[in-house]
Amino acid sequence: MSRELQYIKIPELPLHSGKVQDISVSYQIFGRALHTAPIILVNHALTGNSSIDQWWSQLVGPSKVLDTDRFTLLALDIPGNGYDGHVDHLIFNYQDWCLADVALAFAKAISSLHITSIEIGIGGSIGGALLWEMLAIEPSLFQTIVPIAADWKATDWLVACCHVQESILATSDRPLEIARQHAMTFYRSPQGLELKFDRKVHAGSFAVKQWLDYHGKSLQQRFQLPAYRLLNRLLWTIDAAASHNNDVSQLVAASRTAIELICIDSDLFFTAAQDEKTFLLLRDVHDIRLHQLNSPHGHDAFLMEHTQMQELLTRIIEKRLVPVAT
Repeated sequence: MSRELQYIKIPELPLHSGKVQDISVSYQIFGRALHTAPIILVNHALTGNSSIDQWWSQLVGPSKVLDTDRFTLLALDIPGNGYDGHVDHLIFNYQDWCLADVALAFAKAISSLHITSIEIGIGGSIGGALLWEMLAIEPSLFQTIVPIAADWKATDWLVACCHVQESILATSDRPLEIARQHAMTFYRSPQGLELKFDRKVHAGSFAVKQWLDYHGKSLQQRFQLPAYRLLNRLLWTIDAAASHNNDVSQLVAASRTAIELICIDSDLFFTAAQDEKTFLLLRDVHDIRLHQLNSPHGHDAFLMEHTQMQELLTRIIEKRLVPVAT
């Protein structure tokens, strides 16, 4: 659990389900104080959290690409992710929620901090999809968004994966462990697992099976079932263009926010092909660029290929943002 969590209470948040709910959004600020430097919002992935200095430590810190000497880094926890350890902050009515509700909660939290403009928003996986949802709600909030290994919609494949996850969570006697094992098979790629294990056997068992067991037990120790159920649901409810006739062109037409897409060539979850389709659709009508991270490791490569991520983000930041002097 983080040592620097701060909280914003949001009373009566209106949900798309028609329900109204009081929630608390936890957040952390790294680097320069608010309103003294360019702001970079960093949205965490599914089982991540606002401690970006820990899970992205190779990229966050003094003189790193997300330079805490030059920028204000803002990270919010998805409500109900359980990171603060408070049961009262969990969301048990997960069926009432969608990712657009989280986007609204983030927008309200950011407004309460008297932030009217964010220079760059960065997010991986569901965190990147959340940027798209925030763009739909607040088209003038960001100067640039950088969705990484993400999409503005849930594809049929994504919905299918989440449906199996939900079935595991509802029926297994070890729901978190088994769901996490299943999830790791689409967060990685066949070629990545072959490179990592090459059919090695330890103590009479395939090493890949032991690796999956480890990840299942690890999530069981640090995550709670209501949080995982909520986040799995949020994942398949990605639909940023829902209020724009499911047309992403209409979504971006309301905004001048630049879009820097980063896809992963081996990603089986949010595929590079989907990002390329979005880029080709929008390139003649919007300020959008497409970058590719090359890796055998699949979806999780944005958390593994630190050198490539640093190079890509450095180019984007140098193009889109001029930091203040130290």
